[in-house]
Amino acid sequence: QVQLVESGGGSVQAGDSLRLSCAAPGRTFQWEAMAWFRQAPGKEREFVAAVSYNGGLQHYADSVKGRFTISRANGQDAVYLEMTTLKTEDTAVYYCAAGADPWTTVTVSTARQYRAWGQGTQVTVSS
Repeated sequence: QVQLVESGGGSVQAGDSLRLSCAAPGRTFQWEAMAWFRQAPGKEREFVAAVSYNGGLQHYADSVKGRFTISRANGQDAVYLEMTTLKTEDTAVYYCAAGADPWTTVTVSTARQYRAWGQGTQVTVSS
């Protein structure tokens, strides 16, 4: 399976910010959505945010709306997640995903629709 490369995780205090990055070296998802999912200990992997191939459309989980921003340069296989006002419940391993198509909110929020995944980066938020 194609591997994506994530970076930017770490340990922060509640209220702090972090920026996650993800790239797909040697591959192209030029016309497909990219996204972030997360998995907390003892919980299932859940959708966080997705962005369309040209960066023009975004979709967010309700739990992160207004705090997280996903971005992507037009046609580039790199995606970013700017996380602000972090909460302890944001603690999880964050996974980058690529390759969902077509763009519908159901499709891009469903993990099995993606054909490539990263190894995950840990984000820990303490109070």
